[in-house]
Amino acid sequence: MEKIKVIGGGLAGCEAAWHIANMGFKVELYEMRPLKTTPAHHTDKLAELVCSNSLRSNELTNAAGLLKEEMRLLGSLIIEKAEENSVPAGAALAVDRERFSSAVTAAIEEHPLIEIKREEVVNIPEPPAIIATGPLTSEALSKAISKFLGKEYLYFYDAAAPIITRDSIDWNVAFWGSRYNKGDEDYVNLPMTEEEYMEFYNELINAEVHPLKEFEKPVFFEGCMPIEVMAKRGPKTLLFGPLKPVGIIDPRTGKQPFAVVQLRKENKEGTLFNMVGFQTSLKWPEQKRVFSKIPGLKDPEFVRYGFIHRNTFIMSPKFLHPWLEVKSAQGLFFAGQITGVEGYIESAASGIVAGINMVRRMKGQTPIPFPLETVIGSLCNYVATADPRNFQPMKANFGLLPPLDVRVKSKKERNQLLAERSVEVLKKFIKANGLKM
Repeated sequence: MEKIKVIGGGLAGCEAAWHIANMGFKVELYEMRPLKTTPAHHTDKLAELVCSNSLRSNELTNAAGLLKEEMRLLGSLIIEKAEENSVPAGAALAVDRERFSSAVTAAIEEHPLIEIKREEVVNIPEPPAIIATGPLTSEALSKAISKFLGKEYLYFYDAAAPIITRDSIDWNVAFWGSRYNKGDEDYVNLPMTEEEYMEFYNELINAEVHPLKEFEKPVFFEGCMPIEVMAKRGPKTLLFGPLKPVGIIDPRTGKQPFAVVQLRKENKEGTLFNMVGFQTSLKWPEQKRVFSKIPGLKDPEFVRYGFIHRNTFIMSPKFLHPWLEVKSAQGLFFAGQITGVEGYIESAASGIVAGINMVRRMKGQTPIPFPLETVIGSLCNYVATADPRNFQPMKANFGLLPPLDVRVKSKKERNQLLAERSVEVLKKFIKANGLKM
């Protein structure tokens, strides 16, 4: 039997290897540690958590909690070991990170169909293979991936602006339009008076920033300069940058505003919006506080806060199917944060998708995208179909899911109905495709 190669012993790689082996196929799992380490890792254990020990909320009315429930239904190794090694964290699932990684390592080591190879992979492996090397992919393999995809499609830093929901926008203030009325009305504009701008500006330059670890620090280019760093160059700097009002007329006044914040659709459905030019290293509570000063944002609901750190990810919308297989190379898959999913459970979930579809490919079956009504399916669909011009990594959130057919009174009720729909759809999907539950 041909062995399937899985490159990377992180959350995605372990999950992929586990599912492939449980479906009867032999796996060679490659992990370069401890022969070669990274600036973030401290042990030779598989599935080491390098930042927080939290896998976020366990509640079904939270997208992270729903994603974990979907993973349980699919037989997730990561969720099983996380729950066995959990520590008190209220409504969240947090783990004793050493016990957790040791438990995952032991499970992988003891599986009769998985062989762990402690060596660095420096070239793109021949299919069947899954590349799940994460945001700190080694320099040698990064170069190989860059050569394979084209160097302009591999990113070594991540400068992301916040993403908010449509419900965050006050349409009594906001209006659609493009500069000089050129092209379609692609942007939502939030106008500011001089007084409103100066209040926002002073809050921005005095807000607390998140201190970056050495391995997270990117070299900033002008195009990804943190908005708070740009602002500190002077009060007028933002007026010539992301808040430039030139060419925009407020229909309420018939005049050009003093400053304008622009929002851009993050998905085709128009349920999520990106705050254009607002990449930032402000602490998350500070982002909520400061950006709420922008007229037209009524208590904004963030599905992703802005962040800046060192991160390797590919331009997935150009190269991957929603089942995470490379379009031009049958039998070669990517999984984990290198695809553009962001977060522990998101990475692990993508490993499940890649593992299941690798086995289908090995059996001569057609790969299957997961249903869009599920968080796992909508997340993989996002990385495969997002606008390549503005592609940035994404966490699980309800804004990715197709909207409900019924009107609801509250966000909590909406989330509850979305969760119930997701679980029902996934159970049917699992049964229809012969997956274990």
